[in-house]
Amino acid sequence: MGYKKAQVSIEFIMIIGALLFFASIFILAIQENMKDRIYQRENVLVKEIALIVQNEINLALQSGDGYSREFELPQTAGNLNYGINIDYGIVYIKTTNNRHALAIPVADVVGDTNITTNTIEKINGIVYLNA
Repeated sequence: MGYKKAQVSIEFIMIIGALLFFASIFILAIQENMKDRIYQRENVLVKEIALIVQNEINLALQSGDGYSREFELPQTAGNLNYGINIDYGIVYIKTTNNRHALAIPVADVVGDTNITTNTIEKINGIVYLNA
């Protein structure tokens, strides 16, 4: 009789252990999926900021002389701080944690971007950005 109770107890502990194991695997899989989604969302936000700059420059190029406009860039890309600059016809954007970086081509401009309010102008066929 004592052996039956011991066997039931051991089987119960094994079932609980298996349930905990599978629950842990399930939670880890969900957590990994959430990490990927957060990474992709942050990547999209960084790309959107770079595209804002590219679109503003393209709009200024297509406009006539005397075009002037102010546009703002977000302070952060989601919860991430970032740096952005323009060199040799390419917009570079990189988060300060170095997880995300992007470079997209733009037309040559005089000046550089700010992470706040930016002024873009076209004078005599040349686009000036914060200059």
